[in-house]
Amino acid sequence: MRKIILALSLVSLGSIVVALSIGAVNVPLNEVISSLSPSSISLYRRGDLSGAKFIILDIRLPRVLLAYLVGFSLALSGTASQALFKNPLADPYVLGISGGASIGAALALAYDPRYIEIAAFFGAVLAVYIVYLISKVNGHIPVDVLLLAGIAVGFFSHAVTSYVLYTNKDRIHQGLLWLFGTFALATWKKVGIMLGVSILGALLLFMSWKELNLLLLGEESIALGLDVNMYRKLIILAISIMTGVAVAESGVIGFIGLVSPHIMRMIVGPNHKRLLPTAAMFGGILAVLSDLIARIAIAPAEIPIGIVTALFGAPFFAYLLVRKKRGELCA
Repeated sequence: MRKIILALSLVSLGSIVVALSIGAVNVPLNEVISSLSPSSISLYRRGDLSGAKFIILDIRLPRVLLAYLVGFSLALSGTASQALFKNPLADPYVLGISGGASIGAALALAYDPRYIEIAAFFGAVLAVYIVYLISKVNGHIPVDVLLLAGIAVGFFSHAVTSYVLYTNKDRIHQGLLWLFGTFALATWKKVGIMLGVSILGALLLFMSWKELNLLLLGEESIALGLDVNMYRKLIILAISIMTGVAVAESGVIGFIGLVSPHIMRMIVGPNHKRLLPTAAMFGGILAVLSDLIARIAIAPAEIPIGIVTALFGAPFFAYLLVRKKRGELCA
């Protein structure tokens, strides 16, 4: 396990350095490393830095770090979602989070784009709360009802978002860019917010790895003394916070939360003590590399990262469906 964590750490660092080096303007690796030195950072803070080092510290580094943290959070949320629903095809958006965030973002674009992040986050929170209210039955939260409620809210949200964008055609391009996901507007403030949320969500889930293992047992977990409803609420809270903020900061980026847990499950097995940290790190790597492809595929222009993740995620999803049909797949 230590070797896998070390390998993922090295790959994470390597992917970040490569992403800092490659772009519309390529920067030599030695220049990238020099830009990250304490003296360069000090000059940047004083506003005395220019050239390639300024590009690295002011534009690329916050973008790459935001991508890693968003991928980290989505993969972590996806892993928890698959345990919560006992469904290997579940992802972080199954609770209607992306739909609610999309409504908030669309309304903000229509009336005041300055508040798109706040509106998206509160839209996500409201959607999860509605799903929770619909699903709650006599103080309990049946997983099948929770799943269906999330799907229903998602479809409704899609309809509302489409209507808002259609009636505000002058903002439709900006709205579609956000809906497909982008890190082009990354700032150090966004990185700070995402870092805090990622740490909080990771702590909540890492401390609950035993409970996530037990949730896969279904009703048998009750006999083992697990307060299923309490832990379901805790996991829903962690997923909602991480995914809601991730969507608010970068838009809707699909498949990372679905793909990462499965790939790491093949390597480290289903035990969440190993699966949670490795899937999260792999999700960060996947987001950084996907964003790099999005930046350089049609440089100097760029494509939304959601298109890139869909290109590899959709075939992988089809592969999972085939395995599930054959009975080879379990959460």
